[in-house]
Amino acid sequence: MIRSIALYPHPFLRQKVKKVSSINGEVRRLIHDMIETMHHAEGIGLAAPQVLANARIFIIQPDLDDDATLRIFINPEVLRLEGVPFLYEEGCLSIPTIRAKVKRPPQVTLRFQDLEGRSCEETFDDLAARIIQHEYDHLNGILFIDRITSLKRRLLRKGLQQVSWGKVRPKYPHVLGMQIAQNAR
Repeated sequence: MIRSIALYPHPFLRQKVKKVSSINGEVRRLIHDMIETMHHAEGIGLAAPQVLANARIFIIQPDLDDDATLRIFINPEVLRLEGVPFLYEEGCLSIPTIRAKVKRPPQVTLRFQDLEGRSCEETFDDLAARIIQHEYDHLNGILFIDRITSLKRRLLRKGLQQVSWGKVRPKYPHVLGMQIAQNAR
């Protein structure tokens, strides 16, 4: 099932999500839905909080034309970041149309559980490392716009307002952040 993606500034995007206690049918359904949602939105990564799920799960697929690049990470933990950080342009399904250069290291070592619950440790490089760092941030309530300079954020302010006011309508199902925040008052 394709799920709606929370758009900036939806408050759920700022929450640190909980560890998955067991990989059961509900978790497997969530992961299946996340894969379907990511493919529908033509994204290369998606974290559970983006689909309003309180779970430390994210998926990546650096090459959408190669199903073998699809990876699932449950309860990930960054063990090491290595290499000289470099700037690379990032975007996010929760902040459509906004892109900015973010400085991140080119290598990440991660401990995580796979879909079978096995504990894994693996090192990732280049684009996969960048996507992993981006999606891992989502699990901790951090957005890529938090990792850019305040000057760059000010330059993006108008575009961010357009997203938050619902004036940017992505082609995928979404939940407007500003409407949710206003209705919660």
